Amino acid sequence: MAGVIELERLQRVLELQCSCCLQLFAEPVRLTGCGHSFCRGCILRYCAGRPRAACPLCRCAFELQHLRPNRELAALLSLIPRELKENLETQEEPEAYGAAACNHLSSAGRGRGEKEEEIWESSKQQEITAETIHLLRKDLNKAKEYTSHIKSQVTRDFCCMKEYIERQERNTLMFIEQQQKAAQQKIEETIHQLTDIKAQTTDLCERQRYEGSPLTINKITLDEKLNVVKSAVEDLKRNLEILLLENYAQQLPPVQPPDLHQEPSVSSSLPEPAAESPEPAISSQFSQWADDVTFDPTRVHERLALTAQNRRVMVSSHPTSYQRSPKRFCISQVMCSQGFSTGCHYWEVITKDSDGWAVGVAHEMIGKRDKLGRTEHSWCVEWLGPKKQLSAWHKDQETLLHKDKPLKVGVFLELQKKTVSFYSIADKEMLLHTFEISTSNPLYPAFWLYTLERNGSLTISQPNRR
Repeated sequence: MAGVIELERLQRVLELQCSCCLQLFAEPVRLTGCGHSFCRGCILRYCAGRPRAACPLCRCAFELQHLRPNRELAALLSLIPRELKENLETQEEPEAYGAAACNHLSSAGRGRGEKEEEIWESSKQQEITAETIHLLRKDLNKAKEYTSHIKSQVTRDFCCMKEYIERQERNTLMFIEQQQKAAQQKIEETIHQLTDIKAQTTDLCERQRYEGSPLTINKITLDEKLNVVKSAVEDLKRNLEILLLENYAQQLPPVQPPDLHQEPSVSSSLPEPAAESPEPAISSQFSQWADDVTFDPTRVHERLALTAQNRRVMVSSHPTSYQRSPKRFCISQVMCSQGFSTGCHYWEVITKDSDGWAVGVAHEMIGKRDKLGRTEHSWCVEWLGPKKQLSAWHKDQETLLHKDKPLKVGVFLELQKKTVSFYSIADKEMLLHTFEISTSNPLYPAFWLYTLERNGSLTISQPNRR
């Protein structure tokens, strides 16, 4: 009896009973997180196979892998004699009650553990969501700052470019004005000199020797200077068009059409040369057969630049960086990507921006050095500005067409009748020439530009439909 009393005193100092079964520990294990100990069997039944649970006493989360044998407690329990253990257990609740209590507590613990686990998971999910929202807002603020920085930089760059263009414009106009004033001063001085000579001499031959020549020389000198400036400005404009419409067309965003309800802006986009003078606005009788044709980047000479979505070809002052192609022309020619072997087809070409050109059709296998209209399977009409002459060409045979230069040419290909006709599109539609074609192979729209040393361009336009 005295041993039992001593054991009770020891229990009050040390916790020797499992909180689950309320019995002395059997194979005690300790939770590494909170340090509480339980019978191995009790805590395993409490977890009921779950890999993660909450401590039955403090609700601290633990996993089964965190269970560690409590060797100190097991050694202490091994020192208690069996008789004292049995007497103490007899005085306490029966074993059956202890087992039931363990089962009840483990069941309740499982319910509480599962609920705690759900609460813990929900709390963790809320923390993750809040952290994600915080990161997204942080990224949004960074994106706004970066966008603002890029917009400011782009605005500064465009301002610099506009300032440069405006400065060049002011300097050019000032130079022209200075040259005009200098020429005017020289002419006035010459007139004054001639007036004095006329008043001082009565010799007609002597007057004729002085008259006219200084004025003519000064005028020619002024014209030459102004033509040099005009050519330089046109070359600058053409190079800007090539840069904006070809080299940077994929990188820069497309230009939106202007809003007709808004006032026109002072700083508008760079106009196409074709828009400098009004185009003929009549409707073609062949518009129902109109085709959307475009220039072929693999069948164009390297000194011809394609812009406006491959609908405009212009002479470039430097080679264009096209991909290598075995079909590329070695002369200033270009063909379209679309070929026709049946039916009726019609397209129009703006020709007013070139001083020399040829518009026609050709077989796909035309040679890289074969000029349009000089072979058996190519037909064209051709304008030569220096000669001011319009001609029709086929098989190297020229037919003179006594017509003025067309501002726009319409081509009507009628493959059933095996004919191709060329029309001048002005205030009215006028037939220029009709060829009878003798080939069953597909024909392609083809074009030639007069000399790579002169500026010029051709533009495929959409016919006005009736």
